[in-house]
Amino acid sequence: MCDEKVIASVKKNMLNADADEQDFFRRMREKIDHRPEHAYSQQMSYPFCVEDLTHALHENFPTFMGSQQFFFTRQFNHGDHGFNQWEWRVVEHTGTHVDAPLHFTADGKSVDEIPVEDLVLPLVVIDIREKAHKDANASVTPDDLRTWMDRNGEVPDGAAVAMLSGWDKYVSDRKFKNMSADGASMHFPGFHVETVHAILESTMAKALVVDTLSLDPGAEKDFPVHRLWLGSGRYGIEAVSNLDRLPAKGAMLSVGAPKVRGGSGGPSRVVAFY
Repeated sequence: MCDEKVIASVKKNMLNADADEQDFFRRMREKIDHRPEHAYSQQMSYPFCVEDLTHALHENFPTFMGSQQFFFTRQFNHGDHGFNQWEWRVVEHTGTHVDAPLHFTADGKSVDEIPVEDLVLPLVVIDIREKAHKDANASVTPDDLRTWMDRNGEVPDGAAVAMLSGWDKYVSDRKFKNMSADGASMHFPGFHVETVHAILESTMAKALVVDTLSLDPGAEKDFPVHRLWLGSGRYGIEAVSNLDRLPAKGAMLSVGAPKVRGGSGGPSRVVAFY
């Protein structure tokens, strides 16, 4: 917390900035606001596109448990104090987020212990949108994995294997959770546990990724995918978006996992480039 004298001094200095300084800041903001799309890529001649796979986190973001898990409270405002600052209170598994092995194990790696080299990975995108459209309980099956491999070759070592169900388009709709009428179960796609066995046995993949609220299908009660995958020391990423903008193979994933000591996961900025 800032000392009151410090706050008063900062406010005085910021609000008393001379006209030239204020004009400088205005011109700099205008330059940023009018910079053409992908200008940084053009300037640096980057040979790739970048896609944000992260939902914006807010207080009404849907949660697996059903209750609010993100709280956003203003502490200081620019008009009164010369700067803005909010306090966050957040449950780890909220929004687009990482599940560390510790989430479903007694002594697995916490989120800060995930090796940094495991946070940049080749991305495999398995598209099940057609069957997910017909069946909310659809899952990524071993046949889906084999079909992907027949078309694209082996799963790259150290890959993140992602399910593209198209469910991210429902994030602002009740269908994202798709709760049954009696409130006893949810219905959305996920990975079939037999597929996860196959991935563990035949690949060196490091992460699973879903565009839904859970690695497991929504109707699954015992979390077999969580227990198997996280129990193997690997991690998961849930509630991503925009996987439909990526190729089935060839993209790289960058995971901005929070480095919170002892955490079982946390909201993350996840991007892909190709």
